[in-house]
Amino acid sequence: MEERHPEKILFVCSLNKFRSYTAEQIYRGFDQYQVRSRGTEKGARIKVTEGDIGWANIIFTMEKRHTERLRAKFSKKLKGKKIITLFIEDIYSPMDPSLIEVLKEKLRKHIGVPE
Repeated sequence: MEERHPEKILFVCSLNKFRSYTAEQIYRGFDQYQVRSRGTEKGARIKVTEGDIGWANIIFTMEKRHTERLRAKFSKKLKGKKIITLFIEDIYSPMDPSLIEVLKEKLRKHIGVPE
């Protein structure tokens, strides 16, 4: 029987304080996934690195500009990577129930969602 490895998911927003951080918290402890969250901006809580890109199987960005920043900075590392933009505005606070619902709704189309 083939051993299944967890899917490695990277969530990316601007500052890694609200949207991507909340997504990481939702998926933490969900056995079929390993998750990280990062930011693209200078003041990010944890800034995305080339190593993060190399580690991930799937990358979810919150806005088109995050996807564009990743493509500009890590174009070689992104070859063959699945990048999905969720189009979630920066209008929420961390762990906001409304943000959690929006994240689950948008992610459900692509990956399993924890209840």
